[in-house]
Amino acid sequence: MTDLQVRQMRFAFADYDVPFLWNEENPAFSSMANAVSFLAIGFEKMIVNMIREAMPLIADPAVAEEADAFVRQEGQHSTAHRQHANGLIRRYPGLQETLNEVIGEFDHLTVNTPLNYRLAYTADLEATFTPVFKLMLDNDSTLFQPGDDRVASLFIWHFVEEVEHRSSALIIFDSLVGSDIYRMRMAPSIFRHVMKVIRLACEGFNKHVPLEDRQSDALSMFVSYRGKQKLRKWLRLRTEDNGPMARAFDDLPLGEQLIALVGVIRSQLPKHNPDHETLPALADVWFERYAAGYDVSHWYTADTVAAREAE
Repeated sequence: MTDLQVRQMRFAFADYDVPFLWNEENPAFSSMANAVSFLAIGFEKMIVNMIREAMPLIADPAVAEEADAFVRQEGQHSTAHRQHANGLIRRYPGLQETLNEVIGEFDHLTVNTPLNYRLAYTADLEATFTPVFKLMLDNDSTLFQPGDDRVASLFIWHFVEEVEHRSSALIIFDSLVGSDIYRMRMAPSIFRHVMKVIRLACEGFNKHVPLEDRQSDALSMFVSYRGKQKLRKWLRLRTEDNGPMARAFDDLPLGEQLIALVGVIRSQLPKHNPDHETLPALADVWFERYAAGYDVSHWYTADTVAAREAE
């Protein structure tokens, strides 16, 4: 039987404005996380359609149960990220165009690629999440705590549940496809697509969100873009100024960033087993607090909110 638990979460995004710059101390990370919200909506929609298509082909009842719990968790993530994105769109209506473009990229995959490719896409991308999200969760005091608690709590919940179901996508892929060679062969096109979607989101942010609200160039997370911008300035060519070229992880320990990078590379190798990954300590704390009834939708401010409601 699967150990996954489906948790319905709401983060009060409709109660008051959702800031684009939700962590004012780190504009680049604010932008990166917002792009992840947009990607998550399209990616998780693809997963739902993929599992619906795959279910009749799964012969092992244990794998079918894992797939059902996995897709229901992902459905909850998609709902919450839509609430976050809708809050941003209320403030910046042009972002609806950007969200539509991002979702369209994943709809294109659903219509135009075989099931095996989408299974490999999900398995490859999900395999990277544990090392990447461990880096973020291990540095939550810098990346999340200084920001809007609704947005921070959304991402912490999403990331710990990605750690919880870290093996699900590979279990489903191995059951139906079972070829490490195929998964590795597809990886370059998969990650090109992921970066294309993130870039679409960031271009939309630059286009539709004023610089005074972004405080950084949303595209500065791309090494090639930073290089081209520097070259154009050096050559004194006309360059559109979209703000400072900040990077989200500049203040994180370099050693931890390198460990995460090694983990991402390892996740794409044959016989990768996510169960053997080192997990973020914050995940255990989150699950313990959730089980004890702590208000995890206000991860950093639950006590303050409870005290205010009691007045």
